[in-house]
Amino acid sequence: MTADTGTLLLAAAPIGRPEDASRRLLAALADVPVVAAEDTRRLRRLAADLGVEITGRVLAHHEHNERASVDGLLAELLAGRDVLVITDAGMPGVSDPGYRLVRAAVSEGVPVTVLPGPSAVTTALVVSGLPTDRFCFEGFAPRKQGERARRFSSLADERRTMVFFESPRRLADTLAAMAEAFGRDRPAAVCRELTKTYEEVRRGTLAELAKWAANGVLGEITIVVGGAPERAGLSEPSDLAAAVADREAAGVARKQAIVEIAKENGLPKRVVYDAVVTASK
Repeated sequence: MTADTGTLLLAAAPIGRPEDASRRLLAALADVPVVAAEDTRRLRRLAADLGVEITGRVLAHHEHNERASVDGLLAELLAGRDVLVITDAGMPGVSDPGYRLVRAAVSEGVPVTVLPGPSAVTTALVVSGLPTDRFCFEGFAPRKQGERARRFSSLADERRTMVFFESPRRLADTLAAMAEAFGRDRPAAVCRELTKTYEEVRRGTLAELAKWAANGVLGEITIVVGGAPERAGLSEPSDLAAAVADREAAGVARKQAIVEIAKENGLPKRVVYDAVVTASK
């Protein structure tokens, strides 16, 4: 890094109300020589709402041109000009453009700083009523049904509270898939239009929320799902065999039931298989 290197500023934009913008964001928009915006029209609308005149050059930096625009923005930084990155809402790099530019800047020794502010992830988390001491952000679920089911299956035993973004068009299908993978009674919250005039937070089980969403939902959506509960765990062979028998009675194939019971209790499949064989004798 040299004294002539500019600074990369990652600016959190309001997720709903313009008045949530920080004073530092207002000052930066007025002074920074280069502003990289996810949507230049929305940026200018935000600036107008804030009463700020953007004096620097405004460049487009979005998911469709991110790879190509990183080189140009890095050149601006290396030439000594500060660059401010701002997305439509929330923090750059969180399901929005920003990560690649940060990586490039760090690799070149360019200083990177943040103008903190609103985030849909933490806003939804704290308003959900679910545990906040440990959480993880999972972004958008896969669009394809099979990929989505596999992703949720891999998270079924996640103990931390989980936060997801989702399109209102896919909300009902996603909640139904979550209910299938995590359990119909898993507590969750759907946060809609956070900080905006028609803000709504729906709390309930995944099954209840999936039924509600089936009627159609509009707006920006964030889903918060409670983590997996602690399982007491089975260890006695008779208990393991009985658990497999219960799954079989519910229509699950024996081989699959053995796999499920083994996974749920943290045991090798062979242990559960042997318990079933012993019980059958």
